[in-house]
Amino acid sequence: MRRIRQTLFSWILLGCGLAASLAHASNSTIRVATYNVENYLIMDRYFDGRWRPAYPKPESEKTALRQVIHAAAPDILLLQEMGTAEFLEELRADLAAEGLDYRYALTLSAADPVRHLAVLSKIEPADIVLHDDLDFQYFDDREMVKRGLLELSFPLGADQHFQVFNLHLKSRFTDNRADPQSELRRTREAEACRNRIIERALERGADYYLIAGDFNDHRDSSAMRRFLRRGELHIGSLVPASDSRGEIWTYFFERWARYELIDAFIASPAMLARIEGGQGHIIDSPEARIASDHRLVYIDIVITE
Repeated sequence: MRRIRQTLFSWILLGCGLAASLAHASNSTIRVATYNVENYLIMDRYFDGRWRPAYPKPESEKTALRQVIHAAAPDILLLQEMGTAEFLEELRADLAAEGLDYRYALTLSAADPVRHLAVLSKIEPADIVLHDDLDFQYFDDREMVKRGLLELSFPLGADQHFQVFNLHLKSRFTDNRADPQSELRRTREAEACRNRIIERALERGADYYLIAGDFNDHRDSSAMRRFLRRGELHIGSLVPASDSRGEIWTYFFERWARYELIDAFIASPAMLARIEGGQGHIIDSPEARIASDHRLVYIDIVITE
């Protein structure tokens, strides 16, 4: 676990103070979004009818991705499957050139050297903690949480703050025959993240917190349930979200032609009461399918003056 001090953190600092940052939030709400950007990095990939080794995310997908982000225009954008800091800066700069300016940007490098958690924000964080030390027992070994856990704290108004925990749990691909679809590993990752969240939020008496990202599992899975409660301890509730047609899926697995809800927000009881309308929204513009195999989900949080 590493805390990044305000005078030392590796953010792109272009802004002034807290008042200026809060001015970016529309009226009396802060919009927070989570988005798996599907391999915004260099990798071997099949594109345009050809196999292309060491190939970046295609420009057509990047353009569509930015259009999706513009459609939501979040104040805080939590990202999964981002490459290194250079790729995040490319996205930030391209958005800024198109009129959507994020003053703060950060990637978390954990055990996965390729895919990272990241954040773009218009609002200056009050605190940043990089949880790159999370591990768990997995059969006879101890393993690391591959993408870590990114914790940020933001002002909520009236001397209050809310915490955001960005995560990306293990995919269903497995190299262990004893763990089909990596269900056990994903659950153990969830437990390690959940326990750290309890330590950082609930045990410190925090009322306002969000857990968000790509859970890589359905809402009744053992991994997802880990974030709702531990024994008698209630942690949070899944925030319902839907698109303009009332559909709730956030991920399309083309190989199996399967639509799933795996990207979500979980909110503490007090935080849920601050979410406008008690629900989130999913961007379903035509560009969404080109941009990523996931869809952007956002919520609006009511702040106090």
